[in-house]
Amino acid sequence: MQKLEALVGEMESGKLPLEKLLAHYEEGVSLVKLCQERLDAAEEKIQIIKRNASGPAGLDDFHSYSNES
Repeated sequence: MQKLEALVGEMESGKLPLEKLLAHYEEGVSLVKLCQERLDAAEEKIQIIKRNASGPAGLDDFHSYSNES
């Protein structure tokens, strides 16, 4: 997340040439995708914990739940 913020800051400075702007944009898109994947995985784990709240504490593998849908 810090790297993404740094890229945005550099891009907003108005001091980068177009080639650098494009490279920063491309890297930023990749970082956003990675962050979204991590967020999705965390949300799935939270849903599993909620479903198992009435049973014993612990985490199940969320991949076993995704196959049920």
